[in-house]
Parts: sequence; C-alpha cells; structure tokens
Amino acid sequence: MRVVVALGGNAILKRGDRGTVNEQIAAIHEACAGIARIATEGHELVVTHGNGPQVGRLMLQDEAMPDRVPRFSLDLHVAETQGQLGYLIQQELTVALARAGLPRSVATVVTQVVVDGNDPGFEHPSKPVGPFLSAKGAAEYRLRGIPVAEAAGGGWRRVVASPEPLEIVEADAVRALLSDGIVPIAAGGGGVPVIRDGEELRGVAAVVDKDLAAAVLTATVAADVLLMLTDVDHVVRGFGADDEQLLDKLTVRDARAGVVSGEFARGSMGEKVLAGARAVEAGARAVIASLEHATEALAGTAGTEIVAG
Repeated sequence: MRVVVALGGNAILKRGDRGTVNEQIAAIHEACAGIARIATEGHELVVTHGNGPQVGRLMLQDEAMPDRVPRFSLDLHVAETQGQLGYLIQQELTVALARAGLPRSVATVVTQVVVDGNDPGFEHPSKPVGPFLSAKGAAEYRLRGIPVAEAAGGGWRRVVASPEPLEIVEADAVRALLSDGIVPIAAGGGGVPVIRDGEELRGVAAVVDKDLAAAVLTATVAADVLLMLTDVDHVVRGFGADDEQLLDKLTVRDARAGVVSGEFARGSMGEKVLAGARAVEAGARAVIASLEHATEALAGTAGTEIVAG
C-alpha cells in the first residue's frame, strides 16, 4: 500500500522540551524508527509533518531584535521550517531504512499549497504556533494585539491564520520521486501558503494545518492510507468526562458532526478527524494513532479508523 504518514508536532518536539536541536533530533530519531517499521511491512511511504512549535520559535526570534534584524513574513518561516525539519527527517529516516534492510533515498520537497485569498481563516486566526503560554504570558500577548487561544491540555498558545489547503503546487515533483522509488517528504507544516495572482504565485501570512494538507497530499499521490500519528492512542468521545469513550471506529458523518459541535476541537483533534473524513470520502483509509502503534494501526488493530457512513 501507499501510505501518507503525517507526523504530529510531538514527533519532533515533545511537550516540556525547550526545543534544542538535540531534543528535536532525539524525537525525530524515534519517529523515523517507527516509520521504518511501516516500510518493512512492504508499504510505500510519503512523509509529512507539523511545524507549529518551530514557526512560533522563529516568530519569537523576530520579536527579540526588531531594530537590528529585519522581520520575515510568515510564509517564509514556513518555508524555513520545511527545509530545517525535512533535513533532520531525511537524515534520520535514511539511516533508519538502511538499518531495517531497506536502503532508499529520501528527499524533501519545499512544497507550496494554494489557498483562497478570501478564505475566512484569514479573518479568524485559529492555528496554534509557538510554545505554551501561562495566563500571564497570554495576557501580555493580548495587550500587544497578538491573538491567543486556550490550548488543549491546558495553557494558551499564539494563533495565526489557517486557510483551507486547495492544491499542492509541486504535485508532479512528488509523484516523480515516488515513481523513482524515492521517499518524498512533502507539504511539511501544511506547505507554504500561496495564492494565485494571475500566472504568479504569491505567499501569504498563514500556516496551513498539516493534517488538512495531508488529506490533499493523500489524494494528490493516490495513496491508499492516510496515517496520522500523534501522542494519543485513540480519538476520545467526551474527553475529560467520567464516561469518556475511546473510539476504535468513527464514521465520516460523526466526525464531521463532532467538528461542527466542538466535540473534536479545532486546533487539536478537530483537524485530524476532519482530514480523515476527507481522505475517506476521496477513497482512502484514514487512521489516527500513536507513533508507538503505527504498524498495528495500519493492520486495523490499534488507533481510531475513520470509516464511511
């Protein structure tokens, strides 16, 4: 099977880490060992990943010395982190595949994703970026006019515009790599958001959700499975309640209804179940699972599978 593996931010930077290079390398090393196990089952891989913490870090660096260092736009930060994280992932994944007896080339594609310039996401920032904030830190951001939102699991995070992904510009390049037996890393961080301006592409200040972009990537490469790997084993209904329920299956109808009702909150699980619903509607399987149980999730014995209905 052809599998799009979407690595959550926890696969690159674990909660509580400071974000040092060594911390990120250690997390990516662990993630790539899990991806290599998927390859040993005979599956063809396409890899994508989140970048919220890394983009937020670059934004903090911009703010640290505004009078000495020119600020970069948000689309450039997404491109920077695609290159940075793609480099680390392709190093670790190349070694992990070789150790698993499956030596393959791995290549990062700095990917642009087309969005609509009139998308309502530009008016209502919703994508969490950067570190978790205390109540005091969130209040200071608000005083400066920087939008923040309460984060799943406690605390607050800065939020930025997050328009819907429509099309992957480098689709032909990604498909060409696959046809040559190369593992592509594509649409990292949701891809660099661009709008079409006549015959030109123009970057915009936003961060596209990685999972929603992964659903577009799944359709683009005609993948059989979208596998979204995160730090939980299942999607949970009634999260935090006494009667919370771990879900082995979730229908497309219930997934969409849960996103609309807020049961599956945007900015955390909402985008994952919505991406899964879209992938299933386009003809693929979609599974949400923990990195530790990735191979079991593909086999249908772990995680939460989004199913038709």
